Amino acid sequence: MITSDFAPGSPCWLDLGTPDVRATAAFYGSVLGWEYESMGDGQDMEGGIFRKDGKVVAGLGKLTEEGARPAWMIYFGVTDADATTQAVERAGGTVRVAPRDLGEWGRMAQYSDPLGGQFAVWQPGKNSGVELVDEPGSLSWTELYTSDAAAAKEFYGGVFGWQFSDTELPGGGGTYTLITPAGLPEERMHGGLMQLPAEHLTLTDGRPYWHPVFAVTDCDAAVAEVTANGGSVQMGPQDAEGVGRLAVCLDPSNADFVLLTPPRG
Repeated sequence: MITSDFAPGSPCWLDLGTPDVRATAAFYGSVLGWEYESMGDGQDMEGGIFRKDGKVVAGLGKLTEEGARPAWMIYFGVTDADATTQAVERAGGTVRVAPRDLGEWGRMAQYSDPLGGQFAVWQPGKNSGVELVDEPGSLSWTELYTSDAAAAKEFYGGVFGWQFSDTELPGGGGTYTLITPAGLPEERMHGGLMQLPAEHLTLTDGRPYWHPVFAVTDCDAAVAEVTANGGSVQMGPQDAEGVGRLAVCLDPSNADFVLLTPPRG
């Protein structure tokens, strides 16, 4: 589970780059019940934050990087963004955005892993991260699809000290690797990674990619809102034993995310 104490190496923030901020804000409002708070000037709505029940759950901004696809960016908490940058480079990763201060709020950097999977880190200042996690309408899990699970474990284990445990998916679906922050028990696992053939990673032309999993109270109802508001469904809704009912979705700009209704206790 993801918690809001944000142990080093655990997810603490996420934001979405999109070509149409206004339309994207309306989409996630319908699907997840989010309220959008613009930080831009006038009617441009170049960026802002999403809230759920008054609590910050994510950021939203205009996609400005040439050639970049609309996508969610996952930020992992670190105590020293500069030291993490050195660790990324030693492990064969690439620095996309060098460490920079965002006022008094914190310090961030963005990277690519050696196979091209993009991720980011956040060194907290006044702002430690999102304010709501592991509740309906908020981030509950993070997931990496990669063409080389062994290489991913070596890289991210070296950078963050993550602990990994493998489990076999039912029905011969392959191996799924669970991720836990360094030094914490398995009940604090915050994500997973799965190896897929490069030809199945069509959103990124074969490169690995991270995506968020959002908890919802009713997966089928949320999926209906996805399709009614211009999004699409790649898989599901379907039941996964011990996990819940889930669907892999795309928003109208083809940014991917997962909706998950956990099993009833």
